[in-house]
Amino acid sequence: MASADPTMRFVELVQGPEDDLALDEASFLIAAHAYPDLDVAVEMELLDELAENCPDRSLEGWRRYLFEDLGFTGNVADYYDPDNSFLNQVVRRKVGLPITLSVLGQVVGERLGVSLAGVGLPGHFLLRHDPRNGPPAFVDPFGGGRLLDREGCIERFRVVNGADAAFVDSYLDPIGPRATLSRMLANLRAIYAARGDTDSLAWVFALRLAIPGTPAIERRELARVLGSAGQFAEAAEVLESLAGALPAMEDALEAEAVALRARLN
Repeated sequence: MASADPTMRFVELVQGPEDDLALDEASFLIAAHAYPDLDVAVEMELLDELAENCPDRSLEGWRRYLFEDLGFTGNVADYYDPDNSFLNQVVRRKVGLPITLSVLGQVVGERLGVSLAGVGLPGHFLLRHDPRNGPPAFVDPFGGGRLLDREGCIERFRVVNGADAAFVDSYLDPIGPRATLSRMLANLRAIYAARGDTDSLAWVFALRLAIPGTPAIERRELARVLGSAGQFAEAAEVLESLAGALPAMEDALEAEAVALRARLN
C-alpha cells in the first residue's frame, strides 16, 4: 500500500524538532515521490530485518556486515542514476551515492546501537563514530566501508577536490538530519536539471523549500521550473510569495509574476 501524502508527512517531519526527525522515514518519503507505490512502513521493516541479521553489534561488526558480507558500495559505473539517491533502491541494489549509502549505514547502525553521524565534506559524504575514549573514527560507505582517520579523510577530500584544495577541520563536524536531507535533495536537483526533467525538479524544490534554513531565493528557481512546465499560475504564486519575503527584489519579482499570469490568457 502506498504511503498517504508523502509531501505532507515530509513537511511534518522536517519542520518538527530536529531531535525527533526520523532520517530513515524522511529518506523513504523522498523516494516515494519517484515511486508512488512505495510503502514506507514496509521499507522500514526491511531496514529492521537488515539490522536483525547482523551477527555482531559493534562498529566493526556493523561495517563488516554491510560493506563486506552484503557488499554495499558506491555506484561508480552509473553515478548520476537518480536511483542512487533513493534509499529504497539502495537497499535493493546495494549501490548508491556517498550520502545515501551513509544514510543507510547510519539508520542501520542506530538499530544496532552503533552511534554514527553524517559528515558533509565538500564533494563527498562520510560517517563519523565518536567512541567514549579516543579520537573519532570515520567510514567511507561509497568506498566499500573503508575505515579512515583524520589524515585519511583529508586524503579523500583532496582526491575529490584537488591536491591543492584547502582543508578545514570543521569539514569533519557531524551534521544533522535536516542538512543531510537538504543535501540529498540538492543531488537530485542537479541530476534532474541536467536531464531537463521539470516534473521531478518541481517536487524536489518543494521538499527542499520545506526544510528550515533553505534560502528563500530557491523559490525563484521553483517558479522557473513551474513556468517551464506550463504551470504559470502556480509559478506566479511562488514569485508573489517570494516578493513578500525579499523586499529588495519585490518589484522585479512581482513583474515576473505579472508576466507569467499574462501567459494564462
